[in-house]
Amino acid sequence: MKIQQNIPLKKYNTFGISTNAKRFVSINSLKELKEIITLEKDVFLLGGGSNMLLTTDIEKLVLHLNLKGIIVNDTENEVVFVTAEAGENWHEFVVWCISQNYGGLENLSLIPGNVGTSPIQNIGAYGVEIKDTFHQLEALEIETGKIKIFKLEDCDFGYRNSVFKKELKDKYIIINVTFKLTKKHHKINISYGAISSLLENKENPTIKDISDAVVAIRQSKLPDPQEIGNSGSFFKNPVINHNSFKILQKKYPEIPHYIVSENEIKIPAGWLIEQCGFKGKRFGDAGVHTKQALVLVNYNNATGQEIYSLAKNIQQKIKDTFNIDLAIEVNII
Repeated sequence: MKIQQNIPLKKYNTFGISTNAKRFVSINSLKELKEIITLEKDVFLLGGGSNMLLTTDIEKLVLHLNLKGIIVNDTENEVVFVTAEAGENWHEFVVWCISQNYGGLENLSLIPGNVGTSPIQNIGAYGVEIKDTFHQLEALEIETGKIKIFKLEDCDFGYRNSVFKKELKDKYIIINVTFKLTKKHHKINISYGAISSLLENKENPTIKDISDAVVAIRQSKLPDPQEIGNSGSFFKNPVINHNSFKILQKKYPEIPHYIVSENEIKIPAGWLIEQCGFKGKRFGDAGVHTKQALVLVNYNNATGQEIYSLAKNIQQKIKDTFNIDLAIEVNII
């Protein structure tokens, strides 16, 4: 374990932003993690670098979590408990589970990032969220160095949210996550329209069929970070009350929406951004993707500040046009 000086972070974040870590260390074991935490508490955690926008150099010690391993813990008649270490690539883990015929994560295929950050964001896509299969996680408390187990009820999962983004932010380092997955798949989720369309000729779609459909959909709409720097969905889909929605619907009868609850309506942020004329627009090397307005991109050498400035302009335009506050999903560093 060696602390390096002035390490470029471009290859460590999917936006491809050129900033530096003043000090950087790769953590390959729990033993190393415990050792470094005893020496330094004020650290910056770096996993897959997929849900952040770097706007400046990192002064704190950057811990690149590279913990690897997958363990099948307990298996019952129809379910199995699988634990993945925090540094496992998320999509590769999903593919591995499907190869073992373990179901529940197939709708979350091709989401960038690592396993360890998936509960923080309560990642979700195509009708499924982490909380639907989450069993527990182990995390190291930075202040004490003790390991704590967090069950489902401890995590306070919400829409792209959890306790680790609120009162426990920067207090714990997630070591591994355990999922409760199915061996017999009675409740596969193909309710999302595009998935249903792709699988309409499949009489009994498998979890691999669903994963393949999700991958095809995502690849058709979302840019590959290896080709164009991005962090996937940059904004959250806003949720408004029923009265506010009715006012908008009168002015925009075609407005797409999803009923969340009796008094909550979710509006696709991509549609709002597109209505304001941002889709496909480029501002220097910062821009809005041509196929999905929810995605901000770095075409080459945009700075984090330039992309953040574009995001703020979009937020203001949405507020002025629709009176909706558009929240940023990506962590601004």
